[in-house]
Amino acid sequence: MAAEAAALLRRHWQAEMIAPRADQGEGGPASFLARGFDLAAVPAEATLFISALGLYRCFINGTRVGHDLLTPGWTCYDDRVAYQSYDVAPLLRPGANRIEIWLADGWTRSPIMWGEKPVRNCWGDRIAAIAELVGPEGILLRTDAAWASGELPIRKSGLYFGEIYDARREALADSHGVEVLAFDRTLLVAHETAPVRELLPLAPVASWIDAEGRKVYDFGQNVAGYVRTTVRGRAGAEVRVEHSEVLGPDRYFDNRNYRRAEAETRYTLKGGEAETYAPHFTFHGFRYARVTITGEAAVEAIQSIPISSVPDPAGGFTSGHPLVDRLVLNTIWSQRANFIEVPTDCPQRDERLGWTGDAQVFAGTACWLADSHSFLRKYLRDVMADQREDGAVPHVSPDPTRLHPDHFPGFFGSTGWGDAIVVIPWVLYTHYGDRDVLAECLSAMVKWVDFVWSISDGPVVRPPPHWGARGFTFGDWLQPVGDNRKPRPTIADDCAATIYHFISTDLLARIAGVLGDRDLAARMRRRAEAIRAAFAHEFVAPSGRLAHNDQTSYALAFLYDLLPEPQREAAKGHFRQVVIDADYRIGTGFIGTPALLPALTKLGLDDLAAKVFLQQEVPGWLYQVAQGATTIWERWDAMAPDGSIYEPSMNSYNHYAYGAVCQWLFESVAGLAPDPEAPGFARVIVDPAPITALSPVSAFHEIRQGRIEASWSCEGRRVVYTVTLPEGCEGRFRPGPRHGDPRLGETPVRGEAILPPGTHTLTFLLPGGDGPG
Repeated sequence: MAAEAAALLRRHWQAEMIAPRADQGEGGPASFLARGFDLAAVPAEATLFISALGLYRCFINGTRVGHDLLTPGWTCYDDRVAYQSYDVAPLLRPGANRIEIWLADGWTRSPIMWGEKPVRNCWGDRIAAIAELVGPEGILLRTDAAWASGELPIRKSGLYFGEIYDARREALADSHGVEVLAFDRTLLVAHETAPVRELLPLAPVASWIDAEGRKVYDFGQNVAGYVRTTVRGRAGAEVRVEHSEVLGPDRYFDNRNYRRAEAETRYTLKGGEAETYAPHFTFHGFRYARVTITGEAAVEAIQSIPISSVPDPAGGFTSGHPLVDRLVLNTIWSQRANFIEVPTDCPQRDERLGWTGDAQVFAGTACWLADSHSFLRKYLRDVMADQREDGAVPHVSPDPTRLHPDHFPGFFGSTGWGDAIVVIPWVLYTHYGDRDVLAECLSAMVKWVDFVWSISDGPVVRPPPHWGARGFTFGDWLQPVGDNRKPRPTIADDCAATIYHFISTDLLARIAGVLGDRDLAARMRRRAEAIRAAFAHEFVAPSGRLAHNDQTSYALAFLYDLLPEPQREAAKGHFRQVVIDADYRIGTGFIGTPALLPALTKLGLDDLAAKVFLQQEVPGWLYQVAQGATTIWERWDAMAPDGSIYEPSMNSYNHYAYGAVCQWLFESVAGLAPDPEAPGFARVIVDPAPITALSPVSAFHEIRQGRIEASWSCEGRRVVYTVTLPEGCEGRFRPGPRHGDPRLGETPVRGEAILPPGTHTLTFLLPGGDGPG
């Protein structure tokens, strides 16, 4: 993290980082720290500043402090540790008071990564807490050697494991002291993004008893979160809750795709009155819960509790096509489930990592659907902390392998993934007008682009096709070419790498221009032109056919203007043909999919874009929706039409990457796009590309200035388009070939029209026939 940014977020601490002597290490019972203290009177103001190594919850006089989850959050803990602050005056009382801090393994030392030997104790082997209670006159209480500790009724807790809780042990005994740890308090920074919070609970939509007598509940929506149960029964009875995202044929409860993540909770009753339980220090990805009861007990109530760092929508898109509307909703749910402190790939299996490639392709959609500004900026600081000395960016961040290089050696340096350090800051600049994030990340961008240049040849990037070597790339991950069952790089690695080499270099030149660094801007422009020329020489035939004749190569090459002018029209024909030859089915993976429809729209191939988007066969966006998906799948072929599961060893049903198509829905179909020349939606590019099969369409987006709205409907070829812009936001409409006889109200539009704040109605005619779609 940049020193300047860190300094703004730090405070002077006098407390000590203290660890419970009761701690048995990773995988053992959770621990607590406790201290009694007296107050002559309750101060008018009292703020608790608190953080931890591991995860914490705090209680004052038996009442929980705040509602935040998974605190202090997930960062590169050797770079910075977040702290939270709470107004706790209402929890205090005159005379005797007691504070407890509950601690569990969390990301600090839970096993992370997949396989038989996950990384353990990633950022440390101790759980501990630091806290200061501050009133108007100074510190009222702080963590120090005088505190006590003991074991919690949480007998085991882990991010992949779940939680075991024995309610018979709830009477806490301060049976141990504490140890003061050596800790650099300058690592503590104020929490950089919105806290993880609960969303509205979901009730079961169905339930049944399986062949073994266990009850299965369907909550109707795949989420990240946990199950909250209310049970009644005898002391010692146990309620076990298992989780799954999908059902196999005959409603078989199938969570094989969780791999080594046990993902279960076990609650032992204390007996007597009704008891309500939800896990404290873990979460799961699930739609279904299977409950097994041992002993005498019964479930009186059960709910699914989703959690997220981005609970509130900032944008919406609806149409006359129910499957498309459900696709948008699925993307929103996948973003919520995977935006929990870090933009993760999935919330269910033994992974849940902040993959840089997934984050960079989805960043634009993320900003349309939710206020993702602070969330992604915080993530960029993790990426910078994890960046290697030679400029290579890790595949995931926070990176569990960086401090443990013997686990997954060489887990960094892939184009398309490392480019997150350039792409995401630019997205934040265009969406939020955040120039500071460009300055904060600039040196890391330069290091990354220089790293890729250093392994290029002429300057085509030629990565060796094996793990651990400098220059490995995932290519277009899970591109449906040939045998799509095996996860492997596709579109030849040098082509994918070279395209992203250009994307980041060209963006860096623009960013340097924004920041006024003329020398860097000129150097990067020259380099980008050299990459463009090398791409044309290496991959573009005189006939316009690309060496890698697939949808991804054409889409990215056209979207980023890599085709020489003499070959553009012929290459456009080849692009169209590869789409037709695929029967309008998708032929792209993680990095190609966000580019496919925007590229077709840019070329005026709206008919093809509509057919690809709306077809319901696999691979296709609407196939999974028609199959009953409630979130975005990792694999196009994640489930067969008969409900059977493909590749449970690598198959997530909550992966937001392919939901990046929503950016196209906002920017092309709804016709609203942020203008990089006037960032932060000071100006909106108004350029609708209607698909008549979606009519009527309506979209909105909340920006700093207010609310942008757009809607349109079709009557044959005639489109009536209405846009509303708040104060501080203007629109720019440039009629194109798809906007025949354009009129603003009753006035014909000749050339560019600037739309001031307010509501405007445009009408135009779609070209030919009844229009695309």
